[in-house]
Amino acid sequence: MKDARKTAYVDDVGASGAIEASRVTAATIPFTKLVSDNLDFVWRCLRRFGVRPADVDDAAQQVFLIANEKLASIRPGSERSFLVAVATRVASHSRRANQRREAAQQRLSGYPPHSPDPEALARRAEARDLLDRVLDKMSVELRSVFVLFELEELTIDEVASLLGLPRGTVATRLRRARMVFQNEVRSLERFPGGEP
Repeated sequence: MKDARKTAYVDDVGASGAIEASRVTAATIPFTKLVSDNLDFVWRCLRRFGVRPADVDDAAQQVFLIANEKLASIRPGSERSFLVAVATRVASHSRRANQRREAAQQRLSGYPPHSPDPEALARRAEARDLLDRVLDKMSVELRSVFVLFELEELTIDEVASLLGLPRGTVATRLRRARMVFQNEVRSLERFPGGEP
């Protein structure tokens, strides 16, 4: 499945004209390698940074389009750091766009946005739903560190390097993120449908 997604994306990038035949240079090869080596990582980061499932593919494409535009300025060895930084900003823009869209729909309809009934919630993967709800309660700074360390299983040094932060700052944010995570999980276990 993931190889098909990589192949489809690389083919789509080529077909869309982002890599033109006139630009077939040494820089084209690193871009295709950048995509094939990091697409799954970027996709997971975007999803865990709060991008809706329906929007993740578009957001991943946006990340790699930006990477393609800035390819010459990406330092060798810091590609993942660059992609995480771009993915963080793209995810932030996506969340804001969704909030604006939902607010506009609510104003137009006069009714609150549709919430799934308990039966629909029960059909969803309970663990994924809980994770998304907990991650939504975290600030972007805490969420980024938590996702990269706990979910992507990177070391503190790798997270610090990717985010361009001192190791101590990463450790502090990770500790705070874990506290938020534990508190939110306890709260959601007491009130599964949300706050009373």
